[in-house]
Amino acid sequence: MKIEKLTENKIRVVIHTDELGESNISIHNIMTKAIETQEIFANILKKAEKEVNFCTDGCKLLIEAFSSLEDVLVFTITKYLPDNNTKKKKLIAKRKSFDKSSSLAVCQFENFDCFCEFCNAISTFHKENTVKLAKNVALYSWKDSYYLILRNIHTQNKNLNLFYSTLSEFGKLLSYSEHFETKLLEHGKVVIKKNAIDVGIQFFC
Repeated sequence: MKIEKLTENKIRVVIHTDELGESNISIHNIMTKAIETQEIFANILKKAEKEVNFCTDGCKLLIEAFSSLEDVLVFTITKYLPDNNTKKKKLIAKRKSFDKSSSLAVCQFENFDCFCEFCNAISTFHKENTVKLAKNVALYSWKDSYYLILRNIHTQNKNLNLFYSTLSEFGKLLSYSEHFETKLLEHGKVVIKKNAIDVGIQFFC
């Protein structure tokens, strides 16, 4: 299990399903097995408080679940200050879908360093992969975040699952929409127009 503190009120947790023991929870049933899910989240929160000082006492929590592989789960946990008359924790589970069969994808990075760390992590695999995963890869900045846009993805590439798994460790995979890309093109700033991953590996690793 890997726990990363994104902000004072938000963490990202990457966990392999074999770490869940006998509870047999996956991204497909995490919304239905309420008792087991609550227990897993409670254990995650205890570990997060100990490792990254993420204390959730008396807070409401929004828990977003995502998976790019059958054996990897990614949770983003955000805490909110309660109303004055609220004392108990409230867990809200929200499932986010990502279609890895799509030829378009968007990944949000909290900052430029996260993008560089991803490039460093994927560099060896990327150089050895003779077939490019996507024909067009660009990086944009908007509202203090960075967005990697992948177009014309080779969805049959055998290494695509590994690529998405690595990507989800450093960024947040989002469902692509034309409306979002239009907004990004209008209001965002182009950081790397072409071959963003190759450029990141070459100049920032």
